[in-house]
Amino acid sequence: MRYAAAFALLLLVLSGCGLAGTGAAAAGGAAAEAQQAAQARQTEQRVREQLDAANRLAEQQRRAAEAQAQ
Repeated sequence: MRYAAAFALLLLVLSGCGLAGTGAAAAGGAAAEAQQAAQARQTEQRVREQLDAANRLAEQQRRAAEAQAQ
């Protein structure tokens, strides 16, 4: 009886370790995905800023060309 209880306890401990490892892996994966999402948002913001700057420059050049034409 003792051996059966010890064996059952051993199985519970080992299965708990596997479960904890799986949970840790899932948490690590979620953290990596969150970091990638944050980097994607930063990249998107930089691209928007670059596009805005290019549009402002094009507008200034258009105005300068119109002023020279008059």
